[in-house]
Amino acid sequence: MIRPLLPLLLSATLLAACAPNMNRSERRAQDRIMLVRGKPETLGARRLHEQASTHRDLAVFIGKRGDPDFIAETSSDDRQYLILYYLKDSQAWACRSWRGQDDTIEFAGPYSITTKEAEILAALKRNSVQSTRSGIASGEVLTPP
Repeated sequence: MIRPLLPLLLSATLLAACAPNMNRSERRAQDRIMLVRGKPETLGARRLHEQASTHRDLAVFIGKRGDPDFIAETSSDDRQYLILYYLKDSQAWACRSWRGQDDTIEFAGPYSITTKEAEILAALKRNSVQSTRSGIASGEVLTPP
């Protein structure tokens, strides 16, 4: 009974071994837009501060501008991308870094956020639950009403 499953099991194991080296919170953050809130701490706040501890220039950037309202995180091959959304200014900033080059991060922006984008993000922020175990605070994918 196990024998027919061996090739499938081996394939899954090899795929997992070839996947980029990601920690648990990085895997949860992939391809998500996340609320950044300190109390209770959200996945977005945790990821932002993890990234800032890895990239000194990002720490300086958020030290000057403050924490964004939302971040989005994704990656491809050896690159990581982070988008910082500042609702008050209706702006977003893009950051690009490379795995294994902790001191290197590039910034682009600011980019204007459309009125519709700002409305959607503001509604998500306003309707976020005060628990980090569910909803957008935990990295759950939500769609606005």
